[in-house]
Amino acid sequence: MSGGGSASQGSSATATGTASAASGSGTVAPSPWKLAQNYEGDSFFNGWDFFTQADPTHGNVQYVDQQTAQSTNLTSINSAGNAIMRVDTTPTISGGNRPSVRITTQFTYTEGLVIMDSVHMPTGCGTWPAFWSNEGPNWPAGGEIDIVEGVNEYTNNQATIHTNPGCTIPTSNSTELKISGNVVGGTNCAAAETGNAGCGITATGSNTYGPGFNTNGGGVYAMQWIDSGISVFFFPRSSIPSDITAGAPQPGNWGQPMASWPATDCNPSTFFSDHSAIFDTTLCGDWAGNVWTVTNTGGQSQSCAQITGAATCADYVANNGSAFSEAYWEVTSVKIYQQNS
Repeated sequence: MSGGGSASQGSSATATGTASAASGSGTVAPSPWKLAQNYEGDSFFNGWDFFTQADPTHGNVQYVDQQTAQSTNLTSINSAGNAIMRVDTTPTISGGNRPSVRITTQFTYTEGLVIMDSVHMPTGCGTWPAFWSNEGPNWPAGGEIDIVEGVNEYTNNQATIHTNPGCTIPTSNSTELKISGNVVGGTNCAAAETGNAGCGITATGSNTYGPGFNTNGGGVYAMQWIDSGISVFFFPRSSIPSDITAGAPQPGNWGQPMASWPATDCNPSTFFSDHSAIFDTTLCGDWAGNVWTVTNTGGQSQSCAQITGAATCADYVANNGSAFSEAYWEVTSVKIYQQNS
């Protein structure tokens, strides 16, 4: 990856430091994982590329560069030392696209453990936030792993993988998969054969996404990618394992994951390689816009058309900037671990 220098945030940020990795009791067992990259505190935005191209998912956003994001307060470090990534809240916009932020790690990894601690995620009608990873320009070659994703006022997170043809889940039965989530949309993970849907697994808890996640003070998402498969775990704020807090993660002790795609029917070494981690918040687009009038999905009982009175997502986005005051990420840290050799 290019190593172009990313400017650090302004001096007005007051971070709480990066002592969390050393905050364990001293009795945590040695971890099979070693920290490779840590994005946290004042230097959080160092080592990310700001994506400025047109949104590939056809959302009503204009992704801005790092200088623009800083100068317009779309990115900042708050008084708690957490990274903020916002959507523009100008009352009305012309041209249909609101400024927003999409960032990609310059660091790449094949296999790994990605642990993201977030206090708040974007929510509200029209929003489509995600924390995810992929290989980049040759999608879906190299695979995509969606760790946190949802739209509008959904309350249940969806984790999904998208691949080249040949990758499937062995069953849609959660008990047989040994997961806490529910398979949605089928067992074929090939983007080209599923209208880009891939194979998704939704969480059952309303504290996993959107308003419930935020009210609960957020929590930790962890994605483990190893030879035996890919898994996504969620821990609400009050239930974060001490080994994560201590910086010595022990995924083998975490219990059932929310989602899992075992290697038996989808060998990670065949379908996944050279990933970067990504945050973005788009608006409307291929998912949030297309379900604008849909009710009773994702834990959202009323459609956004009913909630807002707006006929289309695009009209709502263009004319209701204040409605996006909750459309922000507040992230404590992203830590990428690699297995000790």
